[in-house]
Amino acid sequence: MPAAGGTSGVDLYWLPLGAGGHFVRLNGRIYEALAARMQRRAACDLYHSALRIQVHDRAYVIEQAPVRDLHGERRGVVAEGAVGDRLAGRFRIFRYEVRRWNGGSIPDVSEAVDSPRRLATDEGSAKRVLELVGRVPTPVWGRDELSTGEMWNSNSIIAWVLARSGVDAGSIRPPAGGRAPGWNAGLVVANRDRREG
Repeated sequence: MPAAGGTSGVDLYWLPLGAGGHFVRLNGRIYEALAARMQRRAACDLYHSALRIQVHDRAYVIEQAPVRDLHGERRGVVAEGAVGDRLAGRFRIFRYEVRRWNGGSIPDVSEAVDSPRRLATDEGSAKRVLELVGRVPTPVWGRDELSTGEMWNSNSIIAWVLARSGVDAGSIRPPAGGRAPGWNAGLVVANRDRREG
């Protein structure tokens, strides 16, 4: 998964929801079909976002994923949150983790679409993204606890980190014909945090 060029940079990857797994992909298609019908629009492909940050000879992967085991330090885990319900989050199966993984990899990166997208080429931007990952909000995944009008998920985390680091995340769009549910939630919370902080 090489960087798009240069010794420092921020690259965005768009992965089809459920890449590498049929269960998540099927549920995503059902969710999108219902959402499209309720909103009276055509169904879209759904995307999950991840980042690859290069700082000189070190490469980091930033991604939100299910908690795999109790050894998060091996994957550079910097935060965790509950999935679906805060009480259920006591159990590992109902928790997500946010990774800042030095030398890590993005699962199923071979299925990424219109990727990588180089968002920044300077060391300062790359370092700001790395620093902010550890401060990302961790509300319940799949809920709108922060009153943004959209559920919080992996796309929210990536959008929040980019927006807080100074990257123009509001102008970023998923691949043609696709949607990135949760992206706007991250932008809304990042703008609030900027005003308050």
